[in-house]
Parts: sequence; C-alpha cells; structure tokens
Amino acid sequence: MSNTTQLLRFITAGSVDDGKSTLIGRLLHDSKSIFEDQFSAISKTSEKRGMAAVDLSLLTDGLQAEREQGITIDVAYRYFATPKRKFIIGDTPGHEQYTRNMVTAASTANLVIILIDARRGVLVQTRRHTYLASLVGVPHIVLAVNKMDMVDYSQARFDEIVTEYKKFAAQLELHDVTCIPMSALNGDMVVDRGDKLDWYQGPALLELLEEVEIDHDVNTSDFRFPVQWVCRPQTEEHHDFRGFMGRIEAGEVSVGDEVTVLPSGSTTKVKEIVTYDGKLQTAFAPQSVTITLADEIDISRGDMFVKSSNHPPKVEKEFEAMLCWLSETPLDKNRKYLVKHTTRTAKCLFSRLFYRVDVNTLEPHEVDKLNMNDIARVAIKVQQPLVFDSYEIDRATGSFIVIDEATNNTVAAGMIA
Repeated sequence: MSNTTQLLRFITAGSVDDGKSTLIGRLLHDSKSIFEDQFSAISKTSEKRGMAAVDLSLLTDGLQAEREQGITIDVAYRYFATPKRKFIIGDTPGHEQYTRNMVTAASTANLVIILIDARRGVLVQTRRHTYLASLVGVPHIVLAVNKMDMVDYSQARFDEIVTEYKKFAAQLELHDVTCIPMSALNGDMVVDRGDKLDWYQGPALLELLEEVEIDHDVNTSDFRFPVQWVCRPQTEEHHDFRGFMGRIEAGEVSVGDEVTVLPSGSTTKVKEIVTYDGKLQTAFAPQSVTITLADEIDISRGDMFVKSSNHPPKVEKEFEAMLCWLSETPLDKNRKYLVKHTTRTAKCLFSRLFYRVDVNTLEPHEVDKLNMNDIARVAIKVQQPLVFDSYEIDRATGSFIVIDEATNNTVAAGMIA
C-alpha cells in the first residue's frame, strides 16, 4: 500500500444501544481488518453469553466497565485500511455525561457517523451529537439509519426519519449530509450492499468512506506556520544555521515568498524549506518543516509566520469563544489559568460567561460557573497577544485548550468565535 494513501479520521456517535460498536465491528470484520485470534476471542465471549451469533461490538468495547454494562464510556480508537484509503475510527460515548469525550474525538475528525435506531427515530441524543459535530466543525455528516431489519427494511420509515433529521440539520446550517439505511447486525449497506435494500440507490457506508472528498477540509489559502522550535545546531558544520521548526497548519509556502512574523509584524523572505529527507521548493499543510529566513529577526516559540491573504489573522489579548469544560472541578472565575494556543502558552482570566448552551434543546441559559461537560460562550483575556483565526476559518489556529496552573491538567477546550 502506498505511503501517500489518504487518511480519513471519522467517529461514530448516537444514542445508547443504537449499534455504534456493532457497526465498527462489522466494518472491521467485513473489510477483513481483524486477526483470527481477535475473532476467536470475541467468538468465545459471545458463546459464553449464550449468543447465537458473534457479538462484533466486543471488538471496540475494550474497558472492563464497558463490557459489564454493555455501553461505551471512553473513546475507543481502531485502525484499518483498504486499497483506497487508511482510516482511524473513534467510537464515542452516547451518554450525556460523556459529552467531553465526544467533543475531544470530533475535534480532529473529517467525518461523523450519526447512528439512529430505525425503530426509535430522531432522539434528543441525536440532536445533541449533531450539534456537537457542528460546533467543532466536522465537515461531513453521515446519518446511518441502523437496525432496518427491525422495521422490515421499510423505505417509508427511512424517508420519515431522513425528513425529520434534515429539518434539524438545516437549523445548524449543515450542508454535507448523506443518509444511508443499514443493518450493522446483518451487514446490509455497511461493506456489502446486501439484498434487502434494493430500493436505496446511494453508496454503501464503506464506499462513501473511501470516496468522500477531504482535500478541502484543510484551509489551503491562508498560510499559517506557528513556530514550535528555534533550531541552532551546536556543530562546526552548521554553526551559522538558524531554522524555525513547526507544522504548517494552513496554506502553503514556497522559497522566495515574503512572510510576516506575528505578533512583531516584521517581514522577510523564505530562504530555504528543509525536511528530514531533503530540501523543498514548496511545502503545504499539514507538513512539518524547518524554514530558514533571508534576514536575522528575533523570533521565538509561539510566533507565527503568515502571508498576506483575504483573511488575515487577529493579534489580540482578548477574544470570545465557545468552551467545553472538561474538568470535574468547576470553573473558578477568580483563578488564573493557562491558555495553550498552537505553540504559545499564556496566562489568562475568564472575563465573562455569556451563557451556557443546553445541548439537548440548544437553548442558552445564564450561568455564573461551568461544570464538567458544560458548553458555554465566554470571553477570555490573555497576558500575551495571541495570533488566531476564527474556528470557522481554521480549526488549528481557531482552537485552544485551557490548563490548570496548579495541577497542569487540561480543564477545557475552546473554539474561537
């Protein structure tokens, strides 16, 4: 398999018992991506439980607590590949109290599969997970209407669910929504099409995952290069080398391009672009490179290289954001925290809590504190200026985490408005 094969990151979400773990198990099994010893182990477990068929959900429900309760608590990641594409799957929790787990997994996903039980239709959890997916900017949504075998593969029932879901998706301005009927238990429309859903003319799930266009999920127009490390080798051969290492988070850059260093505003030109296997003329997101400059400029970790564009970044000490509180300890407005944004870390204060979003109804509520799993709009003041975009323009430069100074724990994740 070529090393240039595209990687698709996707997650599954939905209500408890909608069949998320079974769907992933079916994907892995039918695409021949599990080992014989794994299949043997889950076969024995299924047999002990008195099941007539192998329980494929056991491939992902790895925690002992999950196996005992029959639910997914943590995010279980699995990897598989086909000749067309590589995949990383995140099986996210369905319970409301594990909202933070889903937000964390969705923040890096190209696609989310929202599962619905065909018998129960669109539920509160369906709306919640769709809202969270839209909040963190997942570009592609797949509505998987599962357990069609339980409703006699009824096209009328499928159409009814799709109509209701698309009305809700329109409120969130979600445009790329694909709806697929399936039975994860029997394998219909997962990897193979099966023979029970001949009225459905769209792609099976794996076919869609292999073909969905993800090249434009990364911002290719606005160059952003946060400096992670200043490279000054202490050797005779490279004693005068001064390179700036990091990952290109958006756009592209070529030798000879004029760049501006923010927040200082100094301008210079790119002299060389160096990688571990040689020099490049042009580099693109998300490559990790070392850039040398034509002029000697005072640059340190946390500074950012940009080019002139239609969407210049903001350089400010105060901004508003949507925040997901991850910690069991509530937010204390009187305490100082650390904000880590790209490669810069700065002390911060929460200057205002505007409202908390009820993820079940999407209604705003006034609050004076945030508890674990709360999602709220806040205003933050930082000690040093940050160079940022809105999350809508660039997920990398529009996101941040909040760290507790005392414990060094990550307590929140945010998306800049």
